[in-house]
Amino acid sequence: MNSNGKLAEILAQYSFERGNLVPILQNVQEVFGYISRDTVGEIANHVNVSCSDIYGVATFYTMFRFKPVGRKHINVCRGTACHVKDADQILDQVQRVLGINEGETSADGEYSLETVACIGCCALAPCMTINKDVHGRLTSKKALKILGTAVKEEE
Repeated sequence: MNSNGKLAEILAQYSFERGNLVPILQNVQEVFGYISRDTVGEIANHVNVSCSDIYGVATFYTMFRFKPVGRKHINVCRGTACHVKDADQILDQVQRVLGINEGETSADGEYSLETVACIGCCALAPCMTINKDVHGRLTSKKALKILGTAVKEEE
C-alpha cells in the first residue's frame, strides 16, 4: 500500500473534528516517522482547518517532527538530573563517533540525534532513548556500546 493509501486509512479512523488533530498527527508520525508537507494538507482537509492551524498545533508540541529521522533515532536527555551527571559528555561522544551533530541524520539514514529537555527517568540519569527503548545510568563507554560502536580504550 502506498503512502496515500496509508494516510487515507489513518484518516478514516477519525471523524472530521478539530479535536482529533493531535491523535491524527501522532498516528501519522508513528506510521511515517515524521509529518510531511503533503500529509499536512490532507489532514487539514480532513479536519477542515488551514495548514497553518496544523503547523500551529504541531509546533506547540516538541514530539512532532517535520523531517525524516534515522532508523535509530537517538534522544539524549539534557534535563537537570542528566545534566549534573555529565549528559553533555555522552552527547559529545555520540556526536563524535556517529559523525553527526544534534538535529542531524547520518548520510546513510541509520542514525539521527536529538536532545530533549527530559525523558522522565531522572532516577536513571544520565539517560537516552533509541527509538522507544530507554537506556539509563550511562557512561560514555556504555552509551557507545549500546549503539553497537566499538570503543577503544585510550590509555
